Amino acid sequence: MDLSLIIPVYNEEENIPPLYQAILDAMRQLGGSWEVVLVDDGSKDGSLAALERIVAADPAHVRVVALRRNFGQTAAIAAGIDYSCGEIVVLLDADLQNDPADIQIMVQKIHEGYDVVSGWRKNRQDTYLTRTLPSNLANWLISWVTGVHLHDYGCTLKAYRREVLTGFRLYGEMHRFIPVFANQVGARLVEVEVHHHARRFGKAKYGLERTFKVILDLFTVKFLTSYANKPIYLFGGTGVVLMLLGVLVLLYLFIRKIFLAVSVTTSPLFILSTMMAVMGFQSILLGLIAELLARTYHESQGKPTYTVLRVINIDGKQPAF
Repeated sequence: MDLSLIIPVYNEEENIPPLYQAILDAMRQLGGSWEVVLVDDGSKDGSLAALERIVAADPAHVRVVALRRNFGQTAAIAAGIDYSCGEIVVLLDADLQNDPADIQIMVQKIHEGYDVVSGWRKNRQDTYLTRTLPSNLANWLISWVTGVHLHDYGCTLKAYRREVLTGFRLYGEMHRFIPVFANQVGARLVEVEVHHHARRFGKAKYGLERTFKVILDLFTVKFLTSYANKPIYLFGGTGVVLMLLGVLVLLYLFIRKIFLAVSVTTSPLFILSTMMAVMGFQSILLGLIAELLARTYHESQGKPTYTVLRVINIDGKQPAF
């Protein structure tokens, strides 16, 4: 299979027929073998029945995965990836705001040698204050924290080589951070402008509250990409800083005691410095425990601490993990 389209669906009954027609038009232009995996994420309207009708009409190309309840967009995308088999995986929304016609240029970029092609809704057709502005702020923050600079992390329309999607699981709102994880293993990324349309049917499923979830998930992403293999750098570094601050405050208190005859133990700074020293020591111990967990994670599952792009003239030889 050349191409798999992964589409999470939640209460999009009216959008499904025109979406399928738009996909057919795009695939006729693209050619090659393809499939579309539509994941019904516990819809409460007639979305699942609409998907079943499409499967009956085109069993050669359409697959449907129906989840037992609403698990969220990230879980639906993960299910679609698990049940697809294309060498190239393209994600898009079911609300027709993404344009399937843009799939062609994204696949072309993959064939040019890129591993991840991210869509950029440069002319976004959403409410500015409640959708576009929070998204722009989140995009800036994610780019600054992760070092992977994209204009539009929130655009679902992205294309991936399948191999860059292996080796990690998606939780929370993590699907938008896939380019960050892919960059971590050396994937080549490019961003292309894509069309964005105003919603024709139904209503948006997300509001301002999603921005806060993304910010919280960003803490996890930063830890996993920067410190997962060496957690002592984070915990140990924090612990050393706290202990140094505690020692400096204690030194100041003793100097003040010697020259100004001010009691050490009656000062609030004494309690603060003691707490910082104890917390610093605990943080270092926590880092050591995290180091043991990281090694257990890699060694128990045979996971290497590196990723291989390709091997040359090493037929059938497997690494001895």
